[in-house]
Formats: sequence, structure tokens, C-alpha cells
Amino acid sequence: MATIDPSKQMQDTARSAAEVAQQAGAQQAAVQAARVRTVEVEWRDGRLERMKEATTRGLTVEIFVDGRYSQVGTSDLRPGAVKSFVEEAVAVARKLQPDPFRALPDPKLYQGQARIDLDMVDPSQGALTAVGRRERAQAAEAGARGVKGAAGILSVTTGFSDDLGEIFRVHTDGFEGTRRGTSFTVSAEVSVKDPDGRRPEDWDLGFARHVGAIPAPEAVGRKAAERAVARIGSRKGESAAMTVIVDARAANRLVATLVGPLSGMSLQQKQSCLEGKLGQQVGSALLDVADDPLVPRGLESRLFDGEGLAARRFPVFEKGVLRSYYIDTYYGRKMRLEPTTRSASNLAWTLGTKGPEGLAADAKEAMIVTDFLGGNSNGTTGDFSLGVQGYRVRGGRIAEPVGEMNMSGNLLEVWKRLVAVGNDPYPYSKLRTPTLVFEGVQLAGV
Repeated sequence: MATIDPSKQMQDTARSAAEVAQQAGAQQAAVQAARVRTVEVEWRDGRLERMKEATTRGLTVEIFVDGRYSQVGTSDLRPGAVKSFVEEAVAVARKLQPDPFRALPDPKLYQGQARIDLDMVDPSQGALTAVGRRERAQAAEAGARGVKGAAGILSVTTGFSDDLGEIFRVHTDGFEGTRRGTSFTVSAEVSVKDPDGRRPEDWDLGFARHVGAIPAPEAVGRKAAERAVARIGSRKGESAAMTVIVDARAANRLVATLVGPLSGMSLQQKQSCLEGKLGQQVGSALLDVADDPLVPRGLESRLFDGEGLAARRFPVFEKGVLRSYYIDTYYGRKMRLEPTTRSASNLAWTLGTKGPEGLAADAKEAMIVTDFLGGNSNGTTGDFSLGVQGYRVRGGRIAEPVGEMNMSGNLLEVWKRLVAVGNDPYPYSKLRTPTLVFEGVQLAGV
């Protein structure tokens, strides 16, 4: 019996769906077939908590018919079911309101795709075994329970997961593209007992496209436990406007609130505090960031984006000046702007020369934020109010843990207060944020 190639099967399904859409009367169609195989192991307090293996498949079809647009999806990929599904979707789309801005991208935007190997697939993934995955999760717990102060640990939950995903995209105007990638995650979460009865907790993880690039499970567990133990005795700090050092991991939350208002949807719907500020100074000269989808093994690397546009590096902020938005072709037409890409890929920062300890020494008196807990950010006004925890810096040294505090301000003001950037981009997020130092930020506590 001939072996069925699942990748070819997905490609054939996508091509067939596009043909059916046109046969049913659609002037244009874009089809994306996706397949992901995931294996997850969760280990908790010396026992296997959960082991899961799953393969998911799905088809997304964008239909352009008589000036109308519809996007539909299905997980039933039997040929007959796909044919009926697409035909019905075209019929339903005809009943929608016209939208003159909906169409496939100009084919010239597909051109210029980089001819490089992004090295997104780890061929060794197939050699991983159930025992090997479980042993990695066990090793993470062993690392946590081996730290100083481990007697106070109440619970340790660790995990290891890996997946292989692939998509095949086809447009009726000739574009075809395939993307494949593996990913691996090792994680640990630790809770400890505080003498006053509270249960501080913290976590750590490693995430990469190749298994050899994630940290040793023992190191992940150890760091999670060290972070949790260091939270013992945490108290609310004093209210003040002071220097705030946001560590590289926590900075992801702050930067995400800045990236959100850059989207075409936010701009067009008047829900962005950065509307109309292209070419204007919106941060200090140290805010210098590019979007780079062509990083080998990058967490969000790609040769083409979700519309098939050829991926390219472009500046987002240059020395504090806003240079680009994230604009897809739909919102580009509505706002008469050249499209860039629909969503952020990997951010590339102009880094400083010092790590967290050096930045703390320079600051003398400050607070280091290690986590944002709850709160909210208004992309329309730029106002934000976020719960924070971390440590006080006194005399240039990290001192007591503090928590139950609030950091508030406005995005358009706080980024102008950026006074230092670390040399330590966080490798386990596409935003790759380094440690960031802001002057005169309002903290509310005691």
C-alpha cells in the first residue's frame, strides 16, 4: 500500500478548494491549509500529571465574490466535504454587504521574496521519545527542588512540549507558499510558603525552534524556584515617582502595549494613540527598533506573511521617531497607505552595553519590575495602569522584594522617559525586549 504524504495531501486540498471557489463563481480566493502535531508532558510534584499528543488540521478559505468578502474555516478535509463547504460559502458570501476595499494583494507585493534558509525545522524532533520528554520535565523539577530554600517549596509544576507545524497557502492569482517549523518549550512554575501564610509563586521557561537552543531543564527549574523563593517577605513599596527598571522578560508586556496601536485596524478605527504620528518623535532617541522577519531560527521568522506579501526588514522606530505601521493590504487601501505587513515578526533592538546589574548600579535608587500583574492599557488614549512586582534598588544594589503596587502613565509620555537599554534581549519572545530603564515613572503603593 502506498504511503500517503500528509504534506502533499494538504497542498492538494488547498489547491482543490481554490479551484472549487472559482468554479462556484468567486472572482478570487485565498486558501490556507494547516497541520500541527503537538506532544505535551506535564509533571507535577513527582508525578506525571498529563501527557497529550494531538494532530490538528484545518482549512481557511477567503472568498471574494461580486465585491463581497467572506472568510470561513473547516476541519473536515474529506474531498467531498471540502467541495460542498466551499460552494456553500460562496453562496452565502453573495448575500453579504459589498466592500470595495476587499481583494487579493497586488501580485507585485509577492515579488522579492528572500532566497534564504531560515532553518525553522529541527530534524531531530522525530527522535524524541515519550520517556525522553518525561525525563526533561522531571529534570526541571529536580532543578527547582535543589535550590537553597527549597524546604519552603509547596508545589512544582514543570512541562516539556514540542510541535511540528506546516501551512500551505494558495491564491487564485498565482501565489503559492509553504511554511514549516518546529518548536520546543520547557517550563517550570514554583509556589512557596511565606511565613505570613501567603503563597508567592514564579516561573521560568525556554522556547526555541531547535531543541538544542532551549536551556537545560534543570536550569529552568532552578531559576523558577530562585525567583519564587526570592519573593518571600515581599511587601508593598512606597508611592513615588522614581526610576523604574523593567527586566527583559517583563518588558514584553510593556512593549506589547506599544505595538498594539500600530495595527492598521486600530488606526483606521480611530483606536490608536499613534494615529497621525508617522515621522514624529514618540519616544527617546534610545527607542530604536526594527521588524525583522528574516532571522534564522527566529520565533516569528517567515519568507511571506499571512497575505503572501514578501517578508522584509523595515524600521518601526528610529531614534524615537515612528517610521512604520503594521498595515495589511485591506487597511492600506482604506487609508491610502502602502502595506507593510499584517502583524509583527521578530523585533530587533539597538542594544546598550550593560546588563541588569550594571543598569541597577547606575540608577542608585529605583525599582526593578520583574512582572506585570493584571491592569489595563487603553490603546486609544495611551493611558495605562498595570500591577507590578519586583525589587527595590538601594545604593545601586538589589534589595528587598516589593509587590502589590501599581505603575501608571501614558505611552506617549513614558517612552520619552526611556534613559537606558540593556544588552540582554529576551530570547523567548518575538518582541526580544531588553531590560529598559525609565525615569520619573509613577508608582503607587503605601
